Amino acid sequence: MSTYESPDTTSDVISLADEERVKQVLVNSILDLWDVVNNLTRLRPSRSQRYRVTIFGSARVEAGTCAYEETKRLAAALAEMGCDIITGGGPGLMQAANEGAAVFPEHAQSVGIRVDLPFEQEVNAFVTQAFEHRTFFTRLHQFVLASNAFIVAPGGIGTVLETMMIWQLLQVRHLQDTPLILVGKMWPGLVEWARNSMLSVDPPLANVADMTIPHCVTDADAAIALIRGHHKTWLAAQNT
Repeated sequence: MSTYESPDTTSDVISLADEERVKQVLVNSILDLWDVVNNLTRLRPSRSQRYRVTIFGSARVEAGTCAYEETKRLAAALAEMGCDIITGGGPGLMQAANEGAAVFPEHAQSVGIRVDLPFEQEVNAFVTQAFEHRTFFTRLHQFVLASNAFIVAPGGIGTVLETMMIWQLLQVRHLQDTPLILVGKMWPGLVEWARNSMLSVDPPLANVADMTIPHCVTDADAAIALIRGHHKTWLAAQNT
């Protein structure tokens, strides 16, 4: 990744007044740090101790609404099953998922991975383990590293961003054997748009198989059933 060039051995001291060379040193150092991060993230435990499900969803949905209560019920069912619940740690459907996980603290952890935003509240009260990020990029990277499955509840632009990133990582096999489950009636339209727009041109902009990566389901019960099956397979693999 790095474009680092060997320093001039006749003069390896760079004056701060030399703005161009100072900027090049900073750029090369940042790229080298990314190389270190990329190498470290290649390391994986031989066995995962916990099965973790990330639930993405809107920060704007209020408690008591159908979407909030369904998301809470979904998370509670998964927590009872022994699945840790990970969210963005904020309000709305993120809080609903953490609240559901908190119903079974003896079975599951309730995790929040937040990003610093000037207009969003602090971590919600149902998070028992919190992480803070300054950028969306590092936050999304932690979601990917931490999760065995992804569930997408109704959401806006941020939720779509998260969904498309996971979809793309599954497409190029940077993620494998990781369910991406889209819950609710808003998501089939997104997948249909991708299918119609990307496959109808010549040459196609995606493969037919790419459109089968997200599993669109109508309600929480269908999502629970899919996770139950995947979790059972994961448990069997841990015991071999």
